[in-house]
Amino acid sequence: MRRACLTLPTNRACSETIRAVAEEAAYGARRFGVEVHLLVLDSSEAPVLAGHREAVAGLPPVPGVVVHHLDETEQRTFLREVIARSGVAAPERVLDLLLPSRVSYGACTDRAFLIAEALGCASVHRRDSDSRYQYRSGQPDDGEPVFPIHHELTSLGRLPADVAGLVSRSRLDPACADRTVAMVGGSFVGEMSVDVEEIRRLDPAVYEDVIGLSVPDGYPEIWRRNLIAESFRGAGTTPFTRDLSTLTNVSPTRVDMCNIAFGREVYGRVPLPPATDTIGSDYFLIHLVHDARLPGVLHNRHIVNFHTNERRSDAGFLAYHRRLAKFFLSTPYLDAVYDRMAAAGAELLDSEGRVRAASVAGFVRDSTRLDPVENAERLDVVDRSYRKLGGRYAEAADVLAAERERLLDEARADMEDFALLIDAWGPLTRSTKSVKGSTW
Repeated sequence: MRRACLTLPTNRACSETIRAVAEEAAYGARRFGVEVHLLVLDSSEAPVLAGHREAVAGLPPVPGVVVHHLDETEQRTFLREVIARSGVAAPERVLDLLLPSRVSYGACTDRAFLIAEALGCASVHRRDSDSRYQYRSGQPDDGEPVFPIHHELTSLGRLPADVAGLVSRSRLDPACADRTVAMVGGSFVGEMSVDVEEIRRLDPAVYEDVIGLSVPDGYPEIWRRNLIAESFRGAGTTPFTRDLSTLTNVSPTRVDMCNIAFGREVYGRVPLPPATDTIGSDYFLIHLVHDARLPGVLHNRHIVNFHTNERRSDAGFLAYHRRLAKFFLSTPYLDAVYDRMAAAGAELLDSEGRVRAASVAGFVRDSTRLDPVENAERLDVVDRSYRKLGGRYAEAADVLAAERERLLDEARADMEDFALLIDAWGPLTRSTKSVKGSTW
């Protein structure tokens, strides 16, 4: 029986989301006859963790759904065994990259990839703890949740010819017809994916300066302004009314990591960057699928995004803007890699259609040779902009200024660490086949 891993990484209270994602797992198993492994990777503090254990224990048993709830101790035990069996160099360093003490959006998903491999899954489907599902309106399905896993299990791993009749439309280059669908994704509706809407309200000009740091160099001004206007907004606010799915080479700007699924031919070859305190570090594989010209399906079963109370607190504000600053510092390095991957195109694939991990690692290493002057100037833009806004933005500017050299060094080191992890990934994924935790 085909197995799929539906994963929810979290470090915050989200019992309601756990129950909702469990409903999606049940839908997937019932509708497609697959075995869905619901994997909750929990990095929460003890009181929140206890609440999550209670929520998981209260889930009704469902045929075809297997639930795994792993805290960091259980995750670490699994990783240590995988790393030991893999024989990779610097095992403690690799463990630290996969399970760092600080927040890492890429590392938490990398752990899901490895556990999915151990479970024998053919795909990983990711959701986030600060998201909800839309609901249908209108007869005969009024009030039913709209689950993205529907499109994901419909298309992943299948040839375009077999998918073409199951989607609303096809815009795939015929040259890609012999490659299986490697990614299925949608976006989000609701609140912006980052906490910058307040900046736009306070000063639109400052907003353009700050968000402009996320736009690659070389874009004509009119395109640049459009990209700034659309950044971090997902699919806007239009509610779901009917399914619309497109077989295509999916643009990275159209999907979000809270609403994504990959086939193992992608994540089994290349991991996500394990950068800490860096938003957007988990989007790398979306670019890889696009640049390697692998088929995908874009759909409109968008997730509902919301901001938790923690995100709105003073501590949450500072933590998030530090992660945003790290994102701006990572952008030149990642853009350099994306440029190389786009130029390589289908040459990123070997004769069997598999991603050449060594080529990707080489591009990542080459990016670390970029002149650091540009990144210093990026921090200058953030500093000037935040001080102009005043208030808690000026306070954040003070904190970032005090951490300036460390942030610049980390941005480069993060890419070096990513290259190291790509090199280790093959042995790691192979070693998972003989490892499975006794508690899951």
